[in-house]
Amino acid sequence: MTIDLKQFYQVFFEESYEGLDVMEQGLLEISKSGTDDPELINTIFRSAHSIKGGAGTLGFPEIVSFTHVLETLLDEVRDGARSLTNESIDLLLKSCDALRDMFQSLEQEQPIDDTVSKELLAAFEQMLSQPSATGETAAGEAAGSDAGLSSQDSALEQTFFPTGDAADGSAGSDAGGDKIWLIGFKPEPQILLTGNEPLRIFRELEELGSLDVEANVEVVPAFDQISVDECFVSWTLRLDGSVDRDDIESAFDWVMDECELNIERVDAHATSDDASANESAEIEVTAASDGTDEPTPAVAEPQAAPEPATVSVAEAPAAPAAKPSGTLAAKAPAAKSESGGMSSSAGGSIRVGIDKVDNLINLVGELVITQSMLSELGNNFDMDKLERLANGLEQLQQNTRELQESVMRIRMLPISFTFNRFPRMIRDLSMKTGKKVDLVLSGEQTELDKTVMEQIGDPLVHLVRNAIDHGLEMPEERAAAGKDETGKIQLNAEHRGGNIVIEITDDGRGIDPDKILAKAREKGLVAPEQELTVPEIYDLIFEPGFSTAASVSDISGRGVGMDVVRRNIKSLGGRIEIESELGKGSTIRVHLPLTLAILDGQLVRVGKEVFIIPLVAIVESLQIKAELVNRVSGNMVLYRLREDNVPIVPIYKEFNIEADNQELENALLVVVEGDGNKIGLLVDDLLAQQQVVIKSLESNYRRVEGISGATILGDGSVSLILDIQGLITRASRNRRKSHSSRAA
Repeated sequence: MTIDLKQFYQVFFEESYEGLDVMEQGLLEISKSGTDDPELINTIFRSAHSIKGGAGTLGFPEIVSFTHVLETLLDEVRDGARSLTNESIDLLLKSCDALRDMFQSLEQEQPIDDTVSKELLAAFEQMLSQPSATGETAAGEAAGSDAGLSSQDSALEQTFFPTGDAADGSAGSDAGGDKIWLIGFKPEPQILLTGNEPLRIFRELEELGSLDVEANVEVVPAFDQISVDECFVSWTLRLDGSVDRDDIESAFDWVMDECELNIERVDAHATSDDASANESAEIEVTAASDGTDEPTPAVAEPQAAPEPATVSVAEAPAAPAAKPSGTLAAKAPAAKSESGGMSSSAGGSIRVGIDKVDNLINLVGELVITQSMLSELGNNFDMDKLERLANGLEQLQQNTRELQESVMRIRMLPISFTFNRFPRMIRDLSMKTGKKVDLVLSGEQTELDKTVMEQIGDPLVHLVRNAIDHGLEMPEERAAAGKDETGKIQLNAEHRGGNIVIEITDDGRGIDPDKILAKAREKGLVAPEQELTVPEIYDLIFEPGFSTAASVSDISGRGVGMDVVRRNIKSLGGRIEIESELGKGSTIRVHLPLTLAILDGQLVRVGKEVFIIPLVAIVESLQIKAELVNRVSGNMVLYRLREDNVPIVPIYKEFNIEADNQELENALLVVVEGDGNKIGLLVDDLLAQQQVVIKSLESNYRRVEGISGATILGDGSVSLILDIQGLITRASRNRRKSHSSRAA
């Protein structure tokens, strides 16, 4: 039986990207704390080892050979033979980048460019050849056991030279603790091909107590028939120490599906004949990759093409004394507890919590029941059943709404998936610029639609880079100004109404509006006599080609990017605003819709056309009173709404259509707000409120100012969704023109 391994590629890539993120975060935490946290180092090692094992199973030798060297360095750190320096952390972080590039090439079925990986491998080998500051002897031993041996050689050496000082007989004593464990370990022949090395497992066990290892070589073939890629040796181990079963099982976590494992505890004070005093439990896991072995009845039959997941070993209950040993317990994959996850690959996928899937299944069941009821009514319908029909349709509407909301929740992921890229970026920019930067993240669990999150990543990166390059001062400049030498960048996300708001705040030098205005007039963006408010001056930053940087760096300063940032944010239906105080710092605030798929809208009619206004933008609807209408020069009409003068925007004029009522008296006005400004939309009639599915107008036709998208109504007609911010921008532009004409 042959298994097509390509079906597992995408899952492997996604798991590997997540592993690289874990490695990177762990390395950054170690770099920040300045101490080698054993738990973090073990986490980093396990991620690298998992990537190596998966690559070996699926046949990616370039990944295996590269991660093997990373693993060697990390193994020395775990053993205390070497410490992680800034140099080694930088090297490991660059290796994470190199692995990402390798995975992207594999995903696109392109040959791997090994230029960078070869340079990194040479740097690793040079580092491993040098004695560590933690001790030359210990480093030499670690280098000899790991760097000098391939995975196959390590296993063969363990066959004839067991670890644990068994030669002097000290390992079998009871002095190491009050428990004795007997372990039978029989790996599958292909275990070495997956990057797993028995030697490392034994070294982990050796850290738990006194270890006696005996190799069983009965099934080793003749010398001329031995394949160095396969393992034919099994081992019997005796571990003496104060250790629990879970600690032993954790050493075998990575090989549970590639071995037969038997763990038995023996009472150190009992005789060998006192079988009733023994606590025994056995775990046997049979690899099924070649499909040749008959399934064991006690092991649950696996589903075809299972998706790899984080696995844990379920400990079997202690067998009764009268029952012979050999009870089997299957290794069951543990369901991931997180509610969602997103891969870093371009195609991407969403890992969904089982509770969300269960909720979907329940809702589908409700829909089936409602559909059956309506079908029965339809087959034998008469007017007496009209009330039941109405109730059934109402139930169908409710079920559909709940199903829709449930599906939308599946797409909602915590914004931490975007925020997690910034600690690494901040560290690199801090080293490059010489500035001291402290990054503070808050609101990481705020949920956002996956599509919005994928598209907002690059604009946020640009804004954070600008905050560091333009906003924060050099340490000596901050000290002279009475500030802490370490600047602070804060990223915060929170829900406000139907939107998510992301804030990028720095405590740097702030933005000088006079400098921006002078530069804008120098470039001809603002007329010499034209007066602008501070928000309007800040808005000039987003003009194409605008920059106040004194010099151009590889970080920023060319005036390219901020216009793209605003365009990308507006394409998501969002907006961006700036607040700043000179000498204190700046805050850039990005407002985004929670989802790009569905919105609650108010249907309005203008002539024969139906438009949709997002419900969150509507302030109020009213009938115009003639005495509150004021006309100013430039054809601008204002409506006095309590303390505000609201510009009136006739929709029929904006889109050149015929309207029923083109007079203002007693007409309907829908007051909307966006970006802190209000306008009044002149309409003929208010229709229903309903949720609508957003379709992109730009991808199907072209971009139209004032229109954010389109939707299909219940009668099959197409309705345009108004872009409130675009309409406000147009009204503001017309208002400035009217002011200029009056001044002239």
